[in-house]
Amino acid sequence: MNPATHPGAPPRPAPVPASAPPAPGLRQRLRTGFGLLGPRHPRHTLTFDQVDALALPLGDDGVVAGVNAAGQPAVLGFNRPTPYDIVLIGSLWTAQVLALRATATGARVAVETGRPQHWAQLVQAVGGGQAGMTVHDVGRVPPQGASAGAPVLVVRDCGMRPPRGRVTSAPWQAVLTLLPYLSPVAPRLMRQALLVGVQRVSPDEAREIGRVTGLPPAEYEALPNLPDGLTLWCAGQDRQYVLTQPTDAEVGLLGAPRRVD
Repeated sequence: MNPATHPGAPPRPAPVPASAPPAPGLRQRLRTGFGLLGPRHPRHTLTFDQVDALALPLGDDGVVAGVNAAGQPAVLGFNRPTPYDIVLIGSLWTAQVLALRATATGARVAVETGRPQHWAQLVQAVGGGQAGMTVHDVGRVPPQGASAGAPVLVVRDCGMRPPRGRVTSAPWQAVLTLLPYLSPVAPRLMRQALLVGVQRVSPDEAREIGRVTGLPPAEYEALPNLPDGLTLWCAGQDRQYVLTQPTDAEVGLLGAPRRVD
């Protein structure tokens, strides 16, 4: 007698196919290669008040130029997908610190200068070639081939009257023009620039800078008394004083902050 047909035998469970097809959602996950589903957890949600209480240690992407009046890092975003022109009326020391820190962010730096001996030690410390810093005579900067993966900063250290450069700002290629003092070409360059930095200047220069940039009297009258290493950065109506504090390595390489080289 078949035990399964005995009147007192318990009912047999329904047979399960050896290869039952997975549910439609699981089938799609397996086909696309995301693997098996993991454990399910409830979502984490925050109220608006809780979001306001979050403090994340995140800042802008760029070169740390120093600290602002609140003691927070002040960052200059040189690497951009659009052309970016900067004018610095200040010291070679500040321009070299910015160039050195730009290489630390992964940018290549091309220096156009009539005084290559002032950059030789920096190039030796950073390393030359396509991964570091190169120095070129005035008017002899070759195309740099800047890209999102290889941004470039061109530093123009060409004196009081820099000629028009062969290599201009472009996507992922910023151009920083250094002027030791205000010159006849400075107003034109300042109007074309998206960012202008000003260090200590004479009272007459300060008034002219105030006229070109639209600084209120209280701000341009303070320019002749700025200490070494302090720069007023202007971008449209946004203005910020930034104190460049060198690291020990930068002091060993470039010396202490100074306005005149």
